[in-house]
Parts: sequence; structure tokens; C-alpha cells
Amino acid sequence: MKLPRNFYQPLAIGAPKPWRGPLLRLERMIHFVPLHVEKLRAKVPELVGQVDVLLGNLEDAIPANAKEAARRGFIAMAKAVEFGATGLWTRINALNSPWALDDVTDIVAAVGNKLDVIMLPKVEGVWDIHYLDQLLAQLEAKHRIEKPILIHAILETAQGVNNVEAIATASPRMHGMSLGPADLAASRAMKTTRVGGGHPDYKVLADATQGAGGRTHFQQDLWHYTLAKMVDACAAAGIKAFYGPFGDFSDPDACEVQFRNAFLMGCVGAWSLHPSQIAIAKRVFSPDPAEVAFAKRILDAMPDGTGAVMIEGKMQDDATWKQAKVVVDLARLVAAKDPELATRYRL
Repeated sequence: MKLPRNFYQPLAIGAPKPWRGPLLRLERMIHFVPLHVEKLRAKVPELVGQVDVLLGNLEDAIPANAKEAARRGFIAMAKAVEFGATGLWTRINALNSPWALDDVTDIVAAVGNKLDVIMLPKVEGVWDIHYLDQLLAQLEAKHRIEKPILIHAILETAQGVNNVEAIATASPRMHGMSLGPADLAASRAMKTTRVGGGHPDYKVLADATQGAGGRTHFQQDLWHYTLAKMVDACAAAGIKAFYGPFGDFSDPDACEVQFRNAFLMGCVGAWSLHPSQIAIAKRVFSPDPAEVAFAKRILDAMPDGTGAVMIEGKMQDDATWKQAKVVVDLARLVAAKDPELATRYRL
């Protein structure tokens, strides 16, 4: 067992010291780009100013015969583009694949000082995080990387869900977690071929009424339990929770509802797989100006966060003060990047 006093020690001589707290970054959307496609790679410079995080995808959706091209494309793109406040991530292949080791070693060697986060798919337990943690420390030392590269785990197997709390606290490199509904559905033998979102057959019926016509039914959220479990694990560990992909690009309304559910439950962002989803994520994961205005009224009325006041007939106390602070803190983070919303927030 690693002693608590050693938790924040580098795992290799010469590796940078781990961060001791979460980094304050706006990450409303993680935008996926398949960089083996030259046409899409050419669009990256214009995307950088539109997204909070740009991720070079090396795993699912990349054909086996294009894995090495995707890796080379990511390295070339990372070298050529300046990202400024936009995060640079990559999703490597799963650790049991023939490409994962080269993904990590080649990318850290070539662009380790520009890389912020490695997204690790199909994390099942702390052993996956510990392996990548140690490997990254060795590579950071070897290539004189100046800041620690963080790890973002995708929760997409039943075993991973079962071990979610341990995964969240496995390493100081842990940045956060994303829900991966498609692979999770397969792992659980769920009977759906959808990528995220609800299912019309997962529902409850209104009570039967004698002599009435058809009974009203209500579609339920297949992912509510798992998302809540992941959010709790992340919040307790001080890392970030994200909704993953929504695969139906033809249904922006359903995408927005799924993203908003995740936002209300505590997620800070979601994946955008198509340019049309960037604006949805930006809109959903930025607090509503009316909510910000009301939250500011609560903070102004209770400067030290104690006691109780009435605002518009609603009681506010230390619990609602904390809720208001969450909203205003997020608004300030958004306002620092988005001048239009800064004006609407009056920040």
C-alpha cells in the first residue's frame, strides 16, 4: 500500500511533481477529431478558437489500418498548431490493444510538453491507472517534460463502474471521467444499439384508468444511475465528471436534453463528435444568465454565507449560498473566455 505522504511524489526521478489540486479550466466540450483524415486535420486551426478542448482520437472510429496514421497525424497537428487556452488531449487505444504502448511513447516523446491530458478508454480498475501513471512518469523524466500529463478515464465497462470510486482516487494525475454509454451497454448486455440518449422502450406507464383510452407512457433515462454514481465518485475525489458521446447527429434536441440532464447532475462538459454539437455543449454547460443573476443576489445578501434571508419569497440559507457560489464561479470561468456571456452575466 502506498503511504499517503508519498501520494504526491513523482514516480520517476526527474519527472515533474504532480499537481496538488484540480486545474481551473473551462472544459464544456471535448471535441473529437480523427486526425488520419487530412481534410479534417486542416480544419484544426479554425476549431481551436471555437472549442474548450480539442482531442485527437486514436481509438474507436479509427480503422485498424489507420491507427498509425492517426497517431502521426496527431503529432504533426500538435507540433504545427498553437492552442493557447484550448486544451490539447488525445484518446489512446485501450491498454490491451497492440497500439497503446506506441501511442503513449511516441506522443510523449514528440509533443509531451504541449499535451495536457491522455484519455484512457475501458478503464476497469486502479491497475490500469497505475500502469499509465508509472509509464508517463518514466517518459516525462526521459524527455524532460515540464508539467505532468493528466489522465482522464472513460467509464465503459461493468467492472469499471463497480470500481469507480477507487479509480477516481487512483493517482494525482486523475483529471476526471467520462461516461462511455456504447461500450458500457455492450459490457452489460443491454439491448440497445444507440450511442447515448434514451430508448423509447425504456419507460413507465401511467396508472390504468377504467374506460379510458391508451395509457400515457414516459421515456426514462437509461444512464441516470451510472451517471449519478460517476458524478459522486468524481466530486468526492475532487476531479471532473463528463457526459460522453451522443451519436445521433440528426437529433440536436435530444442531444441538448441529454447534455442538460448531465449538466444539472454535476457534469462540467460532454463530448462533441460533430461540429454541430459544439454550440449545443457551449450553450448547455454555460449557466443561464437569469440563474447567474439570482445566484449573485444570494451571495450579495449573505456575504459570509451564514444565516438566512428571503428573496422573492424563497428562503436562502448556507446550503443555497453554496449552490449559488457554484453557479457564479462557473459563470466567472465562462466569462473569462466568452466576452458576450461576460456582458450578459454582468461580470
